[in-house]
Amino acid sequence: MPRALYINHITLIVDNLEKASAFYEKELGLEPLPAYKFDYPAAFFKINETQQLHVTEWKDTPSFRGHVCLRIDDFAAAFRRFKTLGIIDVAPWGKVRKLPDGTFQMFIRDPAGNLVEISAPPGAGVDESILADAALCQQGVGAYVSGRGDARGLQAEDASLYHSDKARQ
Repeated sequence: MPRALYINHITLIVDNLEKASAFYEKELGLEPLPAYKFDYPAAFFKINETQQLHVTEWKDTPSFRGHVCLRIDDFAAAFRRFKTLGIIDVAPWGKVRKLPDGTFQMFIRDPAGNLVEISAPPGAGVDESILADAALCQQGVGAYVSGRGDARGLQAEDASLYHSDKARQ
């Protein structure tokens, strides 16, 4: 049976290619890459040596909870910047938080309304003083609680977004 090796790219639908491209380049530091010669607006960005983000302009409606997650190098600086921009969205998955394994996560909206999760791995040295912002941050450590009471799926106390030592570096 074939086995997926890694995520090659994520494509997000945007309503304004130029505005979205500027956001991903300027606010998240992604490097623009040449895209194929499509007959529709599209931009490619390098995330790392093996992964890309593609944004393409269509009239589609963004999802409320569906998202792409990007690991970031300075979570506290990103939090402060995104707070200033007013793009932190606590509605779909809750407030900015420290997860039980030490991972930090927050959710933001790009200019087209796509949800982007921003994370930092356990041991990343995040300045935890940002969590004092009670309006945007969850106090204490914990995962999102939906109140649905339907805990299907494989779950464990030692779960992590970063399941390998290499990913934590």
